[in-house]
Amino acid sequence: MKNLLFFLSFCILIACNTDGITDYKKLEGQALGTTFHINYQGRALTLSEKQIDSLIYLVNKSMSTYIPNSDISKINQGDTTVIIDAMFLEVFKKSEKIYKETNGAFDPTIGVLVNAWGFGPEKELNDLDKKQIDSLLVFVGFNNLTIKNQKIYKKHPETYLDFNANAKGYAVDVIGRFLELHNINNYLVEIGGEIRARGINNKSKPWKIAIEKPNFDGSRSFQTAIELNNESIATSGNYRKFKIDKNTGKKYAHTINTKTGYPSKSNLLSASVISKSDCADVDAYATALMTMGFKKSKLFLEKHNDLKAFLIYSNKGGEIKTFATSNLKNSN
Repeated sequence: MKNLLFFLSFCILIACNTDGITDYKKLEGQALGTTFHINYQGRALTLSEKQIDSLIYLVNKSMSTYIPNSDISKINQGDTTVIIDAMFLEVFKKSEKIYKETNGAFDPTIGVLVNAWGFGPEKELNDLDKKQIDSLLVFVGFNNLTIKNQKIYKKHPETYLDFNANAKGYAVDVIGRFLELHNINNYLVEIGGEIRARGINNKSKPWKIAIEKPNFDGSRSFQTAIELNNESIATSGNYRKFKIDKNTGKKYAHTINTKTGYPSKSNLLSASVISKSDCADVDAYATALMTMGFKKSKLFLEKHNDLKAFLIYSNKGGEIKTFATSNLKNSN
């Protein structure tokens, strides 16, 4: 249920070249099973990979389902003594808000089915049938979670909480806020394609990024370029991350429909969401749109004009088409 590198290429090539202003710096490395890139203006601070590792460690310790002794893993294992930290609480509250806005299309408690289909850290269930899926759907529903005295209470002990759909975006926010804490106001932070941009680049222009075409043959090309004006962007897509049933050869998309429990089936191939809000927010919205499909996504975006979006979909004839919200200005 997570968008990795399959959509957004860190194409700041045209905007992040540091040959111009000398006090712009770059830092690149590995984080959260993918890569990160940071460009920022600031002579007083020289970021190190060790500093980034320390920030990522805090996020992982709180919310990584891939770390057995993280807070979220302990909660999923039934530990009712876990005191959640401020990071966990913030992501929980963001998730709760978007869960309600999307009528459950975004739901971090879908983790039990993400695991069952083989897209999560837990053991995959073989030969899933409707009866099994319906039995697992009973444990899905973010409204069945409550917080009291900094502890998570679950209506169903089997409910599996999974923030992988917005934790990576949140890690981007944590790094961005760290830069702002050091009075750095011109920066771009990217982890695995999730981006938070503030201020201007070294050419005194808005940061510019590229959105990738959904090429099914594994090749890389770009659909469009978008300027970010103190905004965050996240993209989710189903055209690269999928599983193939060894018996039938059928492809299963990694985004699980929170209503049916099955991998999402829609003509929406990629959803990029842009907003002045945090990266964790657009990360969640992008996942929700992929669950909704193209038509429902358009209706949702009409009611939420604080969000900008660029959608790539296939029409009835199988042609690849694009849709941009009216408040999105594309620049090539």
